Amino acid sequence: MKPGVAHDTVSEAYAGATSRGNTSTTMFFDPMYFVYVAPALLLAMWAQWRVHSAYAAASQEPAPITGAAAARLILDSAGATDVAIEQVPGKLSDHYDPQAKVLRLSPEVYSQRSLAAVGIAAHEAGHALQDAQGYALMSIRNAAVGIANIGSGFGVILLLIGLGIGLSQLAWLGILLFGGTVFFQLVNLPVEFDASNRAKAQLVSLGIVPQADMGGVNRVLNAAAWTYVAATLQSLLTLLYYASFLTGRDSE
Repeated sequence: MKPGVAHDTVSEAYAGATSRGNTSTTMFFDPMYFVYVAPALLLAMWAQWRVHSAYAAASQEPAPITGAAAARLILDSAGATDVAIEQVPGKLSDHYDPQAKVLRLSPEVYSQRSLAAVGIAAHEAGHALQDAQGYALMSIRNAAVGIANIGSGFGVILLLIGLGIGLSQLAWLGILLFGGTVFFQLVNLPVEFDASNRAKAQLVSLGIVPQADMGGVNRVLNAAAWTYVAATLQSLLTLLYYASFLTGRDSE
């Protein structure tokens, strides 16, 4: 489970200063950006602290099987026997690859017998079940990945170039493309929430974790959910900043 860290595609904003009859533009860092996104940044820092704190605590609570075994049991019980499970390096690098039909787990999650391990593995197995069962929002999210990548990269470049040369139409095109990143984050929220709900239900129904012992799993998955909320909020506030900044320039 890669927590949804609040990814800011651009932490700097620029404004142009022009004088009468002078087409030169001075680009400078705009501290107002941080005024806009401060709530999301603070939420992201708090959420990351919650994730690591909850993960550390739940890692000390034993589970009857490893994370890999829990994921395999969940997948097989749902008929998703074609989904492979692999171990990959890194901490909290867990994710499901819908193209390769592979669930990739970090070493600790793959091999540990802890509530943290089975909870995270079950969350990723939840994504595999979404894929296998044709969950509509996941299909939309997967289709939006390319749009989000273009928006977070090329869209911001167009915005900065437009500001730099004083061409507002180009800057607005960049903002429109950046909106694809916001769209991805908005769709991603219910996808992640649904995967966690599936994980919790499967862990209990399959007898992997008794309902009375689900506290550690709930804390880990709920903390991770806040990181996705923070990422979405930051994208929205960044888009609002770009739009208000450019609107102010156009009205000058």
